[in-house]
Amino acid sequence: MTQPVEELHRDDVTTGMDLPEGVLVELIGAIADGDAVLVRQLLEPLHPADIADLIEQLSWDQQRHLAELDSAVFSGEVIAEIGYDTRAGIFELLEPAQIVEALDELDSDDKTMVVEELEPDVREAVLAAVSAEDREHLEASLSFEEETAGRLMQREFVAAPSFWTVGHTIDHMRLAGESLPDLFFEVFIVDEGFRPIGAVPVSRLMRSQRQTPLSELMESAKITIRPEDDQEDAAYLFEKYHLISAPVVDDSGRLKGMLTVDDIVDVIQEENKEDLLALAGVNEAGLADTVWESVKSRAPWLLVNLGTAVLASLVIALFDQAIAQLVALAVLMPIVASMGGNAGTQSLAVAVRALATRDLTGANSLRFVWREAAAGLVNGLIFAVVMGVIAAVWFQEPDLGYVIAIAMVINLAIAGLAGVLVPLGLKHFGADPAVASSVFVTTVTDVVGFVVFLGLGALVLL
Repeated sequence: MTQPVEELHRDDVTTGMDLPEGVLVELIGAIADGDAVLVRQLLEPLHPADIADLIEQLSWDQQRHLAELDSAVFSGEVIAEIGYDTRAGIFELLEPAQIVEALDELDSDDKTMVVEELEPDVREAVLAAVSAEDREHLEASLSFEEETAGRLMQREFVAAPSFWTVGHTIDHMRLAGESLPDLFFEVFIVDEGFRPIGAVPVSRLMRSQRQTPLSELMESAKITIRPEDDQEDAAYLFEKYHLISAPVVDDSGRLKGMLTVDDIVDVIQEENKEDLLALAGVNEAGLADTVWESVKSRAPWLLVNLGTAVLASLVIALFDQAIAQLVALAVLMPIVASMGGNAGTQSLAVAVRALATRDLTGANSLRFVWREAAAGLVNGLIFAVVMGVIAAVWFQEPDLGYVIAIAMVINLAIAGLAGVLVPLGLKHFGADPAVASSVFVTTVTDVVGFVVFLGLGALVLL
């Protein structure tokens, strides 16, 4: 079966990975020339996510000129796809009335996401301009803490009592029309108190006979989420139980909204990205970030690293006479520290990831600690032999080979321990292991490595 030419063209263009680089160049040229027609021709066939990607790659001035040429480009769907940092700047280019118009295209969860990022004065103007129903829903959503299920939940959903038939449910959905969410995967089954007791997948609903009661098709509700629950906890439930959607209930168990997998995927990606960047002591550097913003976010952790480096240097200074008498100690010292640091980072990465996925708990922490310590010890033994032989041959000093071998075994074993114990300790005291662990683990491996290596060197070789 052949597709219409228009559909084929759209499919070719809207594939994000295949988006031609020339589109960006043409778009920049059209903006520079003030050619609103060409801008519209370039962007109209594209998926909102692709338009968002293009806008994010424009400079601030280019985005401003684009808004002046054709503000309709910044539709609700496009704004929802634009990254947070860029979106904050886009809001400065749009009038409250334009933002309200964009909100009308979005489901309630995306509306909340947009409104919560507005400046207070703009937010008030937008809330005053939307419908009374939307304003009530937005204010209710904004009353929940950031990064909670209440901020993510979609208030549009489909619910039905268990005694309804398939035919009755389908007819109801057709009549409801615009009041239904644009995308949903399940019909929630509720009791007389509007509490969810199960759900029927839409695919099962459409395959069943019209006279079939929903009670025969529904799956019992096992997972419910509270609006106050952390979004990371909600994401964990989706990942663990392979959910597509989940009901959100209030204190009395009444159905108030739903979470859908598309929002949860964003949460999972965001949390993973934050943890990854936090391990390096940085935040996300968006295309719109200035040099000062990048410096401001990274400098504090560099200052902490400077303090730990000074501590390691003080340890080295304790053995300055030994180093002066035997230059080989100074030559080999970085090897011990580097191997310990790398081993600690490996163990730390595994531990932080296990904590994030709930695989590392109090029940199995002892086994986890033992495994990482044993892995560090075995790696230490392997590389101790290698480095011991190299050092002995290199400096023609067999005792030096023994010293560095022992130091590497001890340091790598301690590195494995520190890589698990440090994030566990920080988690226990309520700190984010991903943010602070790397500094402490590096400090431990450096100090232990220098003390053991230089101490043994002073005892054995001098």
